[in-house]
Amino acid sequence: MNGGELFMKNNILREKSYAFALRIIKLYNFLKNKNEYVLSKQILRSGTSIGALIREAEYAQSKADFINKLNIALKEANETEYWLNLLKDSNLITFESFKSIEPDIKELLKLLISSIKTAKSNKQE
Repeated sequence: MNGGELFMKNNILREKSYAFALRIIKLYNFLKNKNEYVLSKQILRSGTSIGALIREAEYAQSKADFINKLNIALKEANETEYWLNLLKDSNLITFESFKSIEPDIKELLKLLISSIKTAKSNKQE
């Protein structure tokens, strides 16, 4: 993958992570209205930090810094998936709500993994 392809993938990551963060904010408000404060704050923090880390990576000081920031975003995405599963399994969100947002986090995880692999392979060239 050349630099242009990596740039396009990062634009997709940027857009999808931002849209996902907006969905997480709506989920946070829904949970807060149900008086669920602890889990709602956890998912708000992890779910919105994915996009923030991707934005940070855009101005990384080096390729290693870029990869590191994407790795942290990947960890946050994984944590967000955990909180979503916990919310579903504890019936704080419906199965339908979970099924609506699950594809988004799965896609972010795949895009992040792919971007990290590409960046690592480009680093070795």
